[in-house]
Amino acid sequence: MQTPVNPFKTALAENRPQIGLWMGLASAYTAEICAGAGFDWLLIDGEHAPNDLRSILAQAQVIAGYPGTHAIARVPVGHGNVGIALIKQYLDLGIQTLLVPMVDTAAQAAQLVRAMRYPPGGIRGMGGARASRWGRYPQYAREANAQVCLLVQAETSEAMANLDAIAGTEGVDGVFIGPADLSAAMGHVGDPMHPEVQATIADALARIRKAGKGAGILTPNEAVARKYLELGATFIAVGLDNNLLATATSALAAKFKDAGAPAPLPASKTY
Repeated sequence: MQTPVNPFKTALAENRPQIGLWMGLASAYTAEICAGAGFDWLLIDGEHAPNDLRSILAQAQVIAGYPGTHAIARVPVGHGNVGIALIKQYLDLGIQTLLVPMVDTAAQAAQLVRAMRYPPGGIRGMGGARASRWGRYPQYAREANAQVCLLVQAETSEAMANLDAIAGTEGVDGVFIGPADLSAAMGHVGDPMHPEVQATIADALARIRKAGKGAGILTPNEAVARKYLELGATFIAVGLDNNLLATATSALAAKFKDAGAPAPLPASKTY
């Protein structure tokens, strides 16, 4: 059997926008609900959600049952020996596309590229496990490097200063702008819609696209999401499972409670 082609990586290379959903509920049950919705990709969050390797595997297995929806996982950290080990483990689960937070320099990006790849192009430990279907993809070790997809998060002022070099790093397939952390780094904590932040985001999307890489971002605000697509975003998460649940349940409860009930959560939450 041939190692599966990564459809998300192919779509980015062909400049086809990919619409996704962020998943932080850490549940295979809710992942299956999301997988049946028709998104191009689902992000399993290992940084800000209570996920471990087993829960990530369970969600990836569920998503695999829904052709057309690609599982992406975010590692909690990508740098240092811990980050390299986590990247190896996530890849060994069979996750082809990883998102790595807090990448501030081209040197960090280059190290992540090496962590994603088997020698001689990298330092990923030989193994594969489920990724090679326990050896049933006989050419996996030779074909995997071409199918892994590395997305790095640029979400600080330092990252913005180094964005051209980060995006220009060979082996980086896409750069994801983190609006919440970026707004905090710029002195606008909790206000990713601040005009200064939005101007920086627009500039960043253009710079990423100029480098020929996929440009990613997250926002649950439909109007803002459409604006980002117009600005050149290639992969965009248009909602979060936990936010959708919190907003809907708060709104439903408010319909039946007195005027003192909590108002529905704002639809503009992002991170």
